[in-house]
Amino acid sequence: MSAQDLRSRYEAAFMPNYGVPPVVLTAGHGCVVWDADGKEYLDLIAGIAVTSLGHAHEQLGAAVANQVMSIAHTSNLFVNEQEVLLAEKLRELLGGEGRVFLANSGTEANECALKLAIKYAKANDRTYFVAAENGFHGRSMGALSLTGKQSIREPFGPFALDVRFVPYGDAEALREAVTGDCAAVFLEPTQGEAGVVPPADGYFAAVREICDAAGALFVADEIQSAIGRTGAWFAHQHEGVRPDVLTLAKGLGGGLPIGACVGFGAAGELFAKGDHGSTFGGNPVAAAAALTVLWTIEKDDLLDNVTQVGTLLRDGIAAVDHPLLQGVRGRGLWLGAVLAPGAAGAVEAAARDAGFLVNAVQPDAIRIAPPLILTAQQAQTFVDALPAILDAAADALKEH
Repeated sequence: MSAQDLRSRYEAAFMPNYGVPPVVLTAGHGCVVWDADGKEYLDLIAGIAVTSLGHAHEQLGAAVANQVMSIAHTSNLFVNEQEVLLAEKLRELLGGEGRVFLANSGTEANECALKLAIKYAKANDRTYFVAAENGFHGRSMGALSLTGKQSIREPFGPFALDVRFVPYGDAEALREAVTGDCAAVFLEPTQGEAGVVPPADGYFAAVREICDAAGALFVADEIQSAIGRTGAWFAHQHEGVRPDVLTLAKGLGGGLPIGACVGFGAAGELFAKGDHGSTFGGNPVAAAAALTVLWTIEKDDLLDNVTQVGTLLRDGIAAVDHPLLQGVRGRGLWLGAVLAPGAAGAVEAAARDAGFLVNAVQPDAIRIAPPLILTAQQAQTFVDALPAILDAAADALKEH
């Protein structure tokens, strides 16, 4: 089927919330993908920071196939080996502590964290929650109530929860907002959907101190940032702090849907039997995939690769002198190229024409979040192509 035919049928069959994506992908290998017309692209999106090991990874494929042919689903009525091994591995990577709930997505992981926080609030007579302006925690009604991105939040309000929003990265504003009536603070270590916006160094340490002083739970949303994306297993580890609750998803499954919520200390003991559940959470196929991702990152020393190639990519982008490019931010293989206002869509399109997939995450920023296996040579091809991509985008903007 041609790309044009598939896109036409997509438009007729699906709800219009995504529009019609411009590319029909049919195959991939490593960091390279091909569309329905045979064009090749370097994938610098990785399914929104999901395909950690790249496409068609041999060990990942074998693990999934073997598990499907053993037992593909058990539900939460029974124990399966893969979910136990995965929970134990996550605990190991988190210092040997924490209690795990497995879900299907980042939104569901955040819903679990929110239910923990609500239970904590009711037990301790606390009445409100704090999150960050422009933050993103998901699109279900609970997670959306914590999401500070007004364009997606406002059409579906009002919300049942009292959530108070503060400027991201402003420790003093957070300190003022978090009182003895605050149940929990929900924050990303870097705001992904806002354009890969990191806070100043020391912010997460300040958040930990503020929550401790007020007796509020500190929930770290690491849906995008975990599983090696920043060069550490979890981004909060860069500051040597530990949240009370951690959520993760995306890169954990290497392409299969999975999420996890981890509660530490008393936060891991808040649920009683029957308080929460998931039919597909802990699915043995998804868990087997996640275990393969974690083992491969360790075996192939991909955290070091993320740091080295991420530095090359960041420094290379920063060295480009172009009127449309205003800077680069982020860490590891999770970067935001900061652009002139309104230029991101044109840059995304020009990059696509040049054979590179990037994401216009904000009107003035493109997100770069490739597979963790990206090589230095592949990163350099994008850096070398970037000036011409920016020129093409500038020309397109002039025409419109």
